[in-house]
Parts: sequence; C-alpha cells; structure tokens
Amino acid sequence: MLHMFLAQAQSAAPTASPASGIGFFVPFIFIFIIMYFVMIRPQKKRQQQQQKLIASIKTGDRVVTNGGIHGLISNVKETTVIVKVADNVKVEMEKSAIATVLKSVES
Repeated sequence: MLHMFLAQAQSAAPTASPASGIGFFVPFIFIFIIMYFVMIRPQKKRQQQQQKLIASIKTGDRVVTNGGIHGLISNVKETTVIVKVADNVKVEMEKSAIATVLKSVES
C-alpha cells in the first residue's frame, strides 16, 4: 500500500512550463538594473570628474592629496606633479594622488 502512495505522489508532481523559467530571471534583471543606477553609474561619474580634475591641474593650484597633505603645485609633468608642502620642501607624486583642488593662487 505504501508503494501506491509513493507512485501517486510522484505522478502528481506538476511539470514546469518554459514560461516559468523566464519569470525566474525577471527579479534578477530588476536587481541588476537597480544596482547599475545605484552603484555603477555614480562611480563612473566620480571617475570622470576625477580625470577632469587631474587634467586641469596647473602650476599654482592649492591641492589636497589622498593622504591629506596640503600643498601648492610648483611643477606639472606628464604623469607626476611636484607639490610644495613647506618652505624648501617639495614632494614629487603621481597626479592620481591629488584628491581635490582647493583654489588657484592667482585667483
């Protein structure tokens, strides 16, 4: 008698239709779209702003580095800048280490 119950239980299982597979992926697609607008797109905008900032650096700008060092740009090279941090103290660093430009001395 137990075998009859098991046989009936196995045959009573519903079969999955192909349309239900698509319905399974719809929430994942919405999650990806939300993640794009919340995480990926703002990060790309910040990267573009940082690249514009680095490209516009010129001699005489007051800057703050990623390490928190405040200084004055005394020379701009192709990939590096020389930052004057104190009297007779100049540090050469990568342009990518510049976090913000405060203001230009000439302004």
